[in-house]
Amino acid sequence: MAKVWLGPAGIPKFIKKAKDTADGVRVVRELGLNAMEVEFVQGVRMSPEAAEKVGEVAREARVRLSVHAPYFINLCSDDKEKVEASMKRLWDSVDRAHRMGAWIVVFHAAYYGKGGPDVCYDNVRMRLGELLDSMKEEGINDVVLGVEITARNNQFGSIEETFGLAKELRGVRPVVDWGHLFARNGGSIDYGSVLDLWKDTFGEEVMHTHFTSVKYRNGRYVDEHEPVSVNRPPFEPLAKELSVREINISIVCESPLLDQDALFMKDILEKYGIRLV
Repeated sequence: MAKVWLGPAGIPKFIKKAKDTADGVRVVRELGLNAMEVEFVQGVRMSPEAAEKVGEVAREARVRLSVHAPYFINLCSDDKEKVEASMKRLWDSVDRAHRMGAWIVVFHAAYYGKGGPDVCYDNVRMRLGELLDSMKEEGINDVVLGVEITARNNQFGSIEETFGLAKELRGVRPVVDWGHLFARNGGSIDYGSVLDLWKDTFGEEVMHTHFTSVKYRNGRYVDEHEPVSVNRPPFEPLAKELSVREINISIVCESPLLDQDALFMKDILEKYGIRLV
């Protein structure tokens, strides 16, 4: 049976509202959850000192932290300044993750642009290689770069691209966003095959994932988040697949209901005999 870490993408605000990130970590544990993703999606606005404080609280509360880097990242832009700004945002995210003890920095890597998927893949690989070299020089060896599977076909982030990149670059791992994958596949998902691909490729390493339902508009699935109960995709089949596998996985709830839906998912996991680590 799977070992699971589960929590919200951001500080709790529905079941019990948290005041700030450090308080959010405390509330996560009080709710019976054991993970939280720190959201820098609009910019890295947390000071190094605040990050260290969050880390102290997380260690005391035994909450597994991850970080989501800003949305404004495009490692395949034709504009050199945009690429440099993207690398700076990634570096700041890695620095704060290191200071707080967060194990992975999640990000959307790029849009394909004029060069198409192949050129973009090479650019992403090159620039992440440079970032990994900088991390090594600074002694940051406890943070993984998590390249997220994306929902849109004009974005870098297919299963093949993210897993392929991770095989080439030590220190990079795919982040499986189940809602994004469902949308990218036009409304279908095979949880078992993706879980098995992870296990075959990375063994006992923790698989970092996101979960939310997505909207259906004008005949297609789009990257807009809905409550988990909407069932696009359904969560229960994932819980069922996890109940028959020996796999380590963290699941970050990105639903608009955050902590409320994280507890909803916890109940479903428990229905299949899965207790959080």
